[in-house]
Amino acid sequence: MNILFICKHNVFRSKIAEAYFKKVNKNKEINADGAGIIKADIFGEIERKIVKFQRETAREFGIEVKDGSKSMSVSLLKKQDMIIIVANNIPPEIFNNKFYLKKNLKVVVWKIFDVEKEKGYKEVVKKAIKSIMERVDKLVEELKWRLI
Repeated sequence: MNILFICKHNVFRSKIAEAYFKKVNKNKEINADGAGIIKADIFGEIERKIVKFQRETAREFGIEVKDGSKSMSVSLLKKQDMIIIVANNIPPEIFNNKFYLKKNLKVVVWKIFDVEKEKGYKEVVKKAIKSIMERVDKLVEELKWRLI
């Protein structure tokens, strides 16, 4: 089984979901990947600081996130059994084209808000990470029962 976590740029939400899933999932028959609908390869200094802060905060939860951003591709999408939209700003309709997707593809939407620099930023980032972790834990438990 292949699962793809999707967010806008693949720098925070989908990265957290992918890394945490790989950490807690014990079933080697389930593969996880992450991607963004837009590749984020051009960042300014402020964005780099935000991403660095997000990853440092993830480490506080025991989640190691790798550098880099990956965008969706037809070849990546073709092999997925489940796509989880970890973002609130991605329309699920973009995955309605069954021409190049698996016919039994399951699309799930978690609607985790994009985290932007604002007052109480650290707490907003922590809240997003906790929410993603809770959903991943639930997903792993559901998959455990489904694949027995």
